[in-house]
Amino acid sequence: MDKLRAFTTQVSSSVTPFASQTQQWIKEKTGNASEKTELPHDYVELETRVEALKATHQKLLAATSQFSNEAYDYPPNIRESFQDLGKSIGDKVNLLSKASSATEAQAALTAPPSTKPQPKTFAHAIARAALYGSQNLASATPQGSTTPDPLSQGLEKLALAEEKVGEARLDQDEKIQQRFLAGWTTTLNQSLKSADKARTAVTNARLQLDAAKGRAAAGGRHEESYTEPQRRAIEQAEDAFVERVDEATSVMRNVLDTPEPLRNIAELVRAQAEFHAKAGEILEEVSRSIGEVQMEQESSYRSARAQ
Repeated sequence: MDKLRAFTTQVSSSVTPFASQTQQWIKEKTGNASEKTELPHDYVELETRVEALKATHQKLLAATSQFSNEAYDYPPNIRESFQDLGKSIGDKVNLLSKASSATEAQAALTAPPSTKPQPKTFAHAIARAALYGSQNLASATPQGSTTPDPLSQGLEKLALAEEKVGEARLDQDEKIQQRFLAGWTTTLNQSLKSADKARTAVTNARLQLDAAKGRAAAGGRHEESYTEPQRRAIEQAEDAFVERVDEATSVMRNVLDTPEPLRNIAELVRAQAEFHAKAGEILEEVSRSIGEVQMEQESSYRSARAQ
């Protein structure tokens, strides 16, 4: 019986504060609360800043989480087969260079994969389409011809370059995942959640304080007529409220002052800058190379027309 009584007392002591908080919350929502303790102005400002920081993290993560999806720029209208995604462009070009017949060339294009399927990125898709066109044109060249098809040459150069661009994009994505997404996700799921938890504790403490004040003032009693137990309950609730406000203030300031989010942003921008610089170098080089082939074709074309 004593154990049952002790258990009942323990349950009652844990339920009573929650019940009083809930009752006070309902009173406030329905406009029946006699008073509502105001939060410190500095604390309210910190809450506003924390909410802005949380919304910023959520919004930017919703957009940048695409860097975790390899195919985020892969054209939806493309239909590529298992063979298309088999070997890398470099491997296929190497095999094609060794092919001595159209049959061997076709076998090189459809060779089974030696590793995992090739990436599904926009650049890789362009590379595969360009290599297909290059080989298709080369296969259509009349037998015995010693003059390579200029367009076929240009497409092969484009295919190799676009594959490099695609690999650079994948490298960018990996850096962003490790140096930006991981950090911002941690801030959202840990630091900002800790701040939310501390703020909830403040709200509960305030509700508890206002509930104690409300019980003491029931029936229109003034403060001077409160009983000693009522005064003690209010003082204890006030102490708990002040303590929770101080704790939450410290947590929120730590979250707002940390340099980690801006450091992560710098890494995001750096990864993109490195990728675009690398892609620019690759495309600039292939542009010159294709330009040389194009100039040779133009010269041959003019010479033939002049005869």
